[in-house]
Amino acid sequence: MKALYSQLPAIDSLLRDPALQPLLAQSGTAFITRQLRGMQQEARDHIQQHQSLPHWHASWPDEALRRAQQQQQSALRPVFNLTGTVLHTNLGRAQLSDRAIAAVSACLRQPVTLEYALDDAARGHRDRAVSALLCELTGAEAACIVNNNAAAVLLMLASLAAGRDVIMSRGELVEIGGAFRIPDVMRQAGCRLVEVGTTNRTHMKDYRGAIGEDSGLLMKVHTSNYQIQGFTHAVSEAELVQLGDAHGLPVISDLGSGSLVDMTAYGLPPEPMPQQLIAAGVSLVSFSGDKLLGGPQAGIIVGKKALIDQLQQHPLKRALRVDKMTLAALEATLQLYRQPETLHEALPTLRLLTRSAHDILQQAERLMPALEHAFSADFSLAIAACSSQIGSGSLPVERLPSFAITFTPRDGHGSQLNALAQRWRQLARPVIGRLQEGKLWLDLRCLDDEAALIRTLVP
Repeated sequence: MKALYSQLPAIDSLLRDPALQPLLAQSGTAFITRQLRGMQQEARDHIQQHQSLPHWHASWPDEALRRAQQQQQSALRPVFNLTGTVLHTNLGRAQLSDRAIAAVSACLRQPVTLEYALDDAARGHRDRAVSALLCELTGAEAACIVNNNAAAVLLMLASLAAGRDVIMSRGELVEIGGAFRIPDVMRQAGCRLVEVGTTNRTHMKDYRGAIGEDSGLLMKVHTSNYQIQGFTHAVSEAELVQLGDAHGLPVISDLGSGSLVDMTAYGLPPEPMPQQLIAAGVSLVSFSGDKLLGGPQAGIIVGKKALIDQLQQHPLKRALRVDKMTLAALEATLQLYRQPETLHEALPTLRLLTRSAHDILQQAERLMPALEHAFSADFSLAIAACSSQIGSGSLPVERLPSFAITFTPRDGHGSQLNALAQRWRQLARPVIGRLQEGKLWLDLRCLDDEAALIRTLVP
């Protein structure tokens, strides 16, 4: 084995190797030195265990380059989302508009007035610019921004009802992704949940009968990720506001994926809007920034100024506040809503949701020749009608007509299909489809760049 150990090159000689000089210039001597020492130790261990040199021994510079590129690759890699889910939580939900991306870039390149009031040079509030826009768009008196809607719910409960009862319907005790459950959040906020009604039917008398000396809030939660149908009854927010006013209790509503526009105007199913609830008198309404709104991850709370002031002063607000990048992206996104006539083109989420099936079919027909040429030896390719979904708990039972290119293994072996999907996930820009019915489906609803997909799949 001594003869094998003697074949391992010294680190100094490797650092002088001409083949490594471009890599050293790109990644730095310290990083590459650590890389080479790791490779050297790995080679010693291989000799010890197998009495042979590792397979890459003949080309240390190439192996060092491969490993350096692998280690320096971002964990957040761009992918082709061909799953058929527009707001895919695992793939980052809403794509930001060009305007939002430019706003984020600008706020990173120079100091900005994050908490600086230009009128009197005093410290300002970081939510102020976005708050004014949200008030304009929703009719609310004030707004508060935190890092997601779960945080918004936690902050509302902790600020307004700690140590008190929160009354809500059993049919609205939702759980969303990541095991986020309303009852659990209430416990964390120090509230006591008072369940009323049944899973499918809750009446005004149920809320009325539960009100007592310890009542702090009446709460509604939009069941955005499931639906209860059939023999049902629910109390509307407007009705609950009347009850709350009679007993001096605020009414809060968690809309989850709330939209600021009437979705039916774009041929999509209806979704409750914050401005409707504000007009109905709801005290506070919370919703997400990165779902149907089409912006960055954020929890948005709009409503009565006196209550928003309480949220802003609560110690949790500082822990849950957002940074300048989120505020810049959110403000730029909200600015787009001032121009509803161009919103469906300027906002990527709305553009993808409103793509026609005919447009997607034409795209599939353009892609088929190149894909068939590359893959027809092993797979049977076809254009198939399919259904996309909005995703992220928004309108869960609604489907959007779409088209996909399907890949079916000619030998009928599922292992070949799994291998293809795995290979595509390992590409420089991974291609993510879905395996279903013995086929790999590439739903094209979210495909913007056809040429890039072809370059990726057909070298």
